[in-house]
Order: sequence, then C-alpha cells, then structure tokens
Amino acid sequence: MSSLPTHPEPILRIQPMPSDVNMHGDIFGGWIMAQVDIAGGVVAARRAKGRVATVAVNEFVFKHPVLVGDLLSLYAKVVRVGRTSITVSVEVYAERGIPDTQVFRVTEATLTYVCVGEDRKPRPVPAE
Repeated sequence: MSSLPTHPEPILRIQPMPSDVNMHGDIFGGWIMAQVDIAGGVVAARRAKGRVATVAVNEFVFKHPVLVGDLLSLYAKVVRVGRTSITVSVEVYAERGIPDTQVFRVTEATLTYVCVGEDRKPRPVPAE
C-alpha cells in the first residue's frame, strides 16, 4: 500500500465499470493501457504544443490488479525531450474501499510520443 504521489493533480481520473473486466473478473489490462496512453498523450501534447502520436511503450508494469469500483488517478510527467520525441512517465493509483480507503500504485509505464504536424509527419518539439 502507498499514498498518492506529490504531483499537483492527476491528469485523468476514471472509475472502471463491469464492462471493463477480463474473464477472471479483474479490469482488463488493455483497458488500463488505453487510459495510460490517454494520460501520457495529454501531457505530451501540452509540451508539444500540438498533435502527438504514440511511437513506443518503453515499459509497462502491472503491480496490483484493478477492481470494479476502484477510483483510478493517473499522474503523468515529461521525463525526456528529444528533437521530435517526448517521453512521458505515467503512474496509476487506485483508491479502494469506503470508509477505510486504501491507496495502491497499480501500474507504472513509460511511453514515447512523436510530435507531428497536420501532415502527420514528425516535426521538431518546440522550445518551452
């Protein structure tokens, strides 16, 4: 068990539903991956000042299962900026149980996005 990170606020908060479970009753890993990609893409697009495309999932670790009813908070930050690419770290925390709420870091991932123009071709990352 852990506490929420010290980031100012989550990029995304979402609660998985029964339609998001796998055959074992846990939330499907692919659903979590999609949420992570959305959160990472928001941060990358802000830094890119425009459109980005996911080019790599560098690391993805599932630490604990996610259950129906968990409230997920996704925190993301830029960890590297290249000429056309932006690498983002995403951490996912689950809040579980009322009134005795427990907080778990359930997933962590690192993804790389490439800045693209309207022509969908790579473009340089703008200066901050």
